[in-house]
Amino acid sequence: MLAVVKKPHTKQNILEIKGDIPNHLITYLKMKFGNRLTLTNEEKNYINITETSWYKKQKSRRTPGKTVKIYRERDNLTQAELGQKLGNLSPQKISDIEHDRRGISKNLAKKLALFFGTSVDRFI
Repeated sequence: MLAVVKKPHTKQNILEIKGDIPNHLITYLKMKFGNRLTLTNEEKNYINITETSWYKKQKSRRTPGKTVKIYRERDNLTQAELGQKLGNLSPQKISDIEHDRRGISKNLAKKLALFFGTSVDRFI
């Protein structure tokens, strides 16, 4: 069984429960979410995104520099702010890294991984 709760106005799912759902939980969900709850016995067939041609194409285009830019923009940092947080690197150096004009050293990759809370492998 699949229980789905839609977010008002956008119809985006805010809750999805799969598997054998106890009756008391279904009763609670009906009481809490009313007509926004959809119950179905259909199981969606999901695919592993890493096996799609789209993902493989995107992954081949991703460079360590583009990864830095993605993380920096995610955290709403300017190049100058990121440079300061990494140890007084100039905005130009961050720009050069993001545009793949400058490589990322192992030491800098470690700093980036620690700062962004991710694996060093993302920046090498």
